[in-house]
Amino acid sequence: MRNRHPHIVCVVGTVALMVLTSAATSWAQAGTEPQAATPVRLSVADAIGLALKASHRVGEFEAREDGTKAAVSLLAAAYRPMVSLLAGYTRTNHVDQFAIQLPGAPPRVIYPDIPDNWRSRLDLQWPIYTSGRVAALDRAAQAEQGAAGKDVATARADTRLDAARAFWTLVTATESVTVVEDALTLVEAHLRDVRNLLVAGLVAPSDVLRAETNRSRRQVLLIEARNARDVAEADLRRVTGLGAMVPIELAAALDGPPPSIPAFDDLLGEARKSRPERQAIALRVDSFAQQRTAAAAGSKPVVSLGGGIDYARPNQRIFPRAGAWKESWDVGINVAWPIFDSGRTKADVAHVGAAERAARQRLAEFDSVLDFDVRQRQLDLTSAVAAIAAATAGVTSATEARRVVAERFAAGLASNTDVLDAQQALLGAQLDRTRTLAAVKLAQARLDRVLGR
Repeated sequence: MRNRHPHIVCVVGTVALMVLTSAATSWAQAGTEPQAATPVRLSVADAIGLALKASHRVGEFEAREDGTKAAVSLLAAAYRPMVSLLAGYTRTNHVDQFAIQLPGAPPRVIYPDIPDNWRSRLDLQWPIYTSGRVAALDRAAQAEQGAAGKDVATARADTRLDAARAFWTLVTATESVTVVEDALTLVEAHLRDVRNLLVAGLVAPSDVLRAETNRSRRQVLLIEARNARDVAEADLRRVTGLGAMVPIELAAALDGPPPSIPAFDDLLGEARKSRPERQAIALRVDSFAQQRTAAAAGSKPVVSLGGGIDYARPNQRIFPRAGAWKESWDVGINVAWPIFDSGRTKADVAHVGAAERAARQRLAEFDSVLDFDVRQRQLDLTSAVAAIAAATAGVTSATEARRVVAERFAAGLASNTDVLDAQQALLGAQLDRTRTLAAVKLAQARLDRVLGR
């Protein structure tokens, strides 16, 4: 039956198509719209923990430590016997058989023609005395393993310092942005007051221009402060391995009680005892000493036990030869004593001895520099703590001075320049205090690193 209202069907179809298209678009957008990432709240301890997990340098030194552990296991195996299973096949040319004719008996073949030779052996080798060479190499490998472990501790200490530095730099940059934003708010409020006074004819147009110039400077300073904060945040993300889309919330503030500072002798003693770099150098000195002992044993005898079971066709140890599988065994003691090696052992000892002397000099140099490092970090922390009181007093005085000048300006007793100068002094005092508080945190982190904490 023909449809009497084709235009109605067309309209209904168009509307249905629009509804389906809109629904499909909404579903697609709902499926592709990125979900808001959960903010990560970080304390300095959290940042250090993430940095240790994300550090490739720590992973590199851990892999090297695993290599030294394998080397220790390898040298420990040198004390134990080695058992090998050997097999082989040899094809030889045909030879004339050799036989003996005895009276009243058939000929007896003494040397038959056997071109196919098969041989298998279960072999045992066991060095039972090496003149202390293997033992010295084992002790050297264990010392190197300990040094590799201290290298891992050094990498972890560097990573902790890097994470603390990045964390407190971001906290400082964030606090600086807040300080500049508050200063800009004060400047804009003062600019509105000056403009109102200009309308009332109480100030000159130049006062408005000065206030606008001051606001522009604050805006530039705010842009720079925000850029510094973004750079510090990117640095913290690099250190901790956090993605660029993960929001970060800082669970820390610069304000806090100042740290206590122990005496220099106590700090130096702790540093010499705990610094992993010093421990690594000392262990490598011991490793080189053991290697020198092992090298000196190169001119001494080595005694080893050997033996095995042969199963061959023909078995060369059985006479007369026969084209059949036969077994035999042997056991013996071997002594090797290099009585002349053209100076190889002497050169090896000299080479390792030079490396040992170099390591001892490096340890002495480290101790001489360590004294200065501890003194420097102690003085940095002491001066930073002492500066907190002065910076705080500066902020208090600048705040009160700005308030008094603002009230005098409102009463017509102070000039616009006085207000701008007071605002500038307050901003400088607040930024100085922020930098001083940050200096305390960074100085404490650097002191901890020098002490090997």
